[in-house]
This record gives sequence, C-alpha cells and structure tokens, in this order.
Amino acid sequence: MLKVGLTGGIGAGKSEVSRLLVECGAVLIDADRIAREVVAPGTPGLAAVVDAFGEDVLAADGSLDRPRLGSVVFADPEKLAVLNSIVHPLVGARSRELEAAAAEDSVVVHDVPLLTENGLAPLYDLVIVVDASPGTQLDRLVRRRGMTEEDARARMAAQATREQRREIADIVIDNDVPLDALERRVKDVWADLVRRARASRRAPRE
Repeated sequence: MLKVGLTGGIGAGKSEVSRLLVECGAVLIDADRIAREVVAPGTPGLAAVVDAFGEDVLAADGSLDRPRLGSVVFADPEKLAVLNSIVHPLVGARSRELEAAAAEDSVVVHDVPLLTENGLAPLYDLVIVVDASPGTQLDRLVRRRGMTEEDARARMAAQATREQRREIADIVIDNDVPLDALERRVKDVWADLVRRARASRRAPRE
C-alpha cells in the first residue's frame, strides 16, 4: 500500500485532482467528507461542537450550520483551534479505519485540506500539493462558490501559506492551467505513484 497525502489551499482545485486520481484507480479517503460525517446529527462530535460554540451554530433541522460556524471560526484563530481539537481526532480515527479496509496493493490518497497546518506530512509515504496562485484561489471562491471577497480572503488567511505547503511537497501539481493540462499532469503523477507502489512492494524481498 502506498499512502499519499493530498492537500492544497482552499480554491486551489484539490477536489478536481482527487476526482481525477480516483478515475485513475486511487482509493480516496476524503477528510472533508469524514469531517461532515463525524458532526452529523446525533453524533458525539456535533454535541461537542454545540457545547463549545452554542446552539447558534445549528440549522433549523438540528444539523450543523457550516457557513455560520465557518464565519465564527475562520476569523478567530483561537476558536478555529477549538473546533480543530474536536473534529480532527474524530476524522483521524475514521480515516485509519478506512485505510485499514483498503486492499494491500492500493494507492490510498488521503485528501486532507489542513495537512500542512497540522504537521501531518510524516504520516504519508509522500505528499502531493495542488498549487494555485492566490489570485486564482480568490477568483474561484468568489465566482464559483459565491463567497464574498472578505470571507474568501479570511478563509485563505486562516490556512498555511503557499510557500509552507510547497515546502512539504514531494510532488506539486500546478492548477493555474486549463482542465486538459491538469488531466495530463494527473495521469503522469498517477503513473509515478503506481511505480512507487510497485517498488515499495518489491523492497522487502530484495
């Protein structure tokens, strides 16, 4: 098994890269998706979030109002740290369960938005960083996700810098490019991952 950490700043296009890697054959473990699952209604995770931030972060149906919670924590590093201390251990435990269930010869890609911020690079055999310029990130967040420019900039500022992400990267995928160019780059990266996975399986017998 080759364990790959995939990360990138908000709006960099990491989700598109993870989708392309799955098309190539990767087993994807999506930390964002798991983060939603562990704070679903009725979970201990949601109860802990409400204890920390109050019932104002709940929607009318009792689910977590993620935009409202985001507006609270992303402009306040201390509150963001509190939220992370609740959610990240739960996400980590579930991610390990899913990894253990994957086939031994799999390339397992962990899509982890805050991989850099939380110092998680050592957990993986290699790290892929999806990189885009801040201008591209801002444009995508405002135009595609409907954020205000102020909210988008606050989300970007709450994350690691572009330079910090690139420092931990074994592979960088430039996503300031058209989709067809991105697809070609991801296919090249996948071929490299498959070679590494095969080499790692041979190594103990050599």
